[in-house]
Amino acid sequence: MIVYLIGFMGSGKSTFGRRMASRSGWKFEDLDSLIENVEGRPVRDIFKESGEDYFREVEATALRNIPEGDNIVIACGGGTPCYKDNMAFMNRAGVTVYLKHDAATLTGRLTNARKVRPLLEGMDRGEMGKYINTKLAEREEWYNKAQLIIDGLKADPGKLMDILLFRPPYDNEPGQY
Repeated sequence: MIVYLIGFMGSGKSTFGRRMASRSGWKFEDLDSLIENVEGRPVRDIFKESGEDYFREVEATALRNIPEGDNIVIACGGGTPCYKDNMAFMNRAGVTVYLKHDAATLTGRLTNARKVRPLLEGMDRGEMGKYINTKLAEREEWYNKAQLIIDGLKADPGKLMDILLFRPPYDNEPGQY
């Protein structure tokens, strides 16, 4: 089974995904790390040197090259579900889980991470807050197509694994937990 964690940047997908994988004995991969390994350069440089459109092409390819059949948790980039037919692909290939947060929480979490987030670099807190509000509103349409939607502040890796392992199948009808 492949579990795809989706949500806005700063929602805790990588941290939560590592905990889920560790508790279950599954593999964990961060999609951005897979992309960096293929490209031989950091995501930040890919954005700067080749642009977002190029990055999204590489991202879609990396997503589709994850081997099926492994028990693996994938932390996706914040924009992954919103491009190509990535969300439909993930819903077919595995289980999608949206770690949901409001814009204020995300702004607080990302305030000190602006230098490592290519899309936030150079923004002051006010600009960042406006950007997050706007982007989150745009992306919610995609995020809400997840098979499971969980409150990111109350998310429990062990409880989620129980839900995933003992309450399948997932029929693309989002459930909130």
